[in-house]
Amino acid sequence: MMITPEITAFIVKAKTNTWNDNRQASLSYRPGSRDLQYHEADLSYMDSYFGNVDFLGQEVVWRKNLPIWTMNYYGRILRPDLYSGAQAGTTSQIGRGQIYKWNTFLGKYMFVLEHSTFFTETKGDVSSFSGSEWHEINGVVVYRFDFHGGQVLFD
Repeated sequence: MMITPEITAFIVKAKTNTWNDNRQASLSYRPGSRDLQYHEADLSYMDSYFGNVDFLGQEVVWRKNLPIWTMNYYGRILRPDLYSGAQAGTTSQIGRGQIYKWNTFLGKYMFVLEHSTFFTETKGDVSSFSGSEWHEINGVVVYRFDFHGGQVLFD
């Protein structure tokens, strides 16, 4: 199955309506994880992650209970003396929120915010991609978020 514009739009909508919207977590399926879910018609999305300052997670999209797309990620504070997990979360929500308005989550963007600058850059398309997001304060990288993913295929 190819990742269609409809599925890409669903991924953006799911991201917008879960972590980026501070949505309430659902029942955790793995001890210590935080799980966020979104459903629409025959498509389902789950973002499951561990930690909240330095963290690791995975997003999966299913169509009719068959996984069709996934993304893995790891984020971390590089300069805890200059930047907190709460600041990173707020900056990411603002920056990603701007990108989601364009119905995408991939590309190269920069936003200058009140206390930091948000950057993100990806290679590939929604079917196979890798990228990074980072935040800077006065040219110093204080946070980094690496991710990769794409379509899931079965024989």
